[in-house]
This record gives sequence, structure tokens and C-alpha cells, in this order.
Amino acid sequence: MIEHIHQHITSELQQNTRSDTIFILSAILLNLLTLAINSSMAEKSRTDNSMLIVMFLFVIMTVLVNIVVIIGLMKGKQTRTKLVAGLMKMYKDKDVDKYYDESLLGNYNMRYNLFIMVVCFTGFMAIVVPFVVR
Repeated sequence: MIEHIHQHITSELQQNTRSDTIFILSAILLNLLTLAINSSMAEKSRTDNSMLIVMFLFVIMTVLVNIVVIIGLMKGKQTRTKLVAGLMKMYKDKDVDKYYDESLLGNYNMRYNLFIMVVCFTGFMAIVVPFVVR
């Protein structure tokens, strides 16, 4: 039974990693796409108010998607922490915990914080740069 639980937890960790990867890549690609689109519309938006409205719509979409991604990453971080804590308990019960360094939990948390920062920074640049160019 322990092997089945171990398999289930590691499977959940893999799924968590895939979900986080999709969140991160989606946000970064959307941010870069918004940056490109709004930057290309910036000059024309000086004289055409409809272009300015479209730029603001892209800004709203970027903010909303980035909020969803950040919430998803924070939930992924919580999920990973709980799953790894469960593995650590299992490892301690089986007296094999010496093979897993618990400091990895801090590394995982730092990595999630860095991912969130990348999403925030690219989102910020996608919003600010086109309006500076304008």
C-alpha cells in the first residue's frame, strides 16, 4: 500500500509541475505578445482613440491573466509543499528520510517566488513600455 501512495504522490507532483509550466509559459508568451501588439499600435494611438481603447483592453487582459497565473502558482507552491511534506513523513516512517534533504523545500519555494517575479516583471513591461513609446 505504501508503494501505491508513494506512486500517487509522485504522480501528483509531476502533474503539479506540468500545470505550473503551462501557467508560466502562457503568462510570459501573453505578456510578450501584448508588448508587441501594443507597441505596434502606440504611434497610431496618438491620433486614433480606438487604438488607445484597444491598447487598454490588452492591458486589462494582461492584468487579469497575470493575476490568475500568480494565484495558480501560489496554489501550486502550496500543493507541492504539502505533497513533499507527506513524502517526508512517509520517508521518516520507513527510516529513509536521510536520502532526501529537507532544504529542498526552501529551494522549491524560492523557485516559485522567482517564477512569480518573472511573470510580474514581464507583465509590467508589457503594460508600461507601449505607453512610454506612445
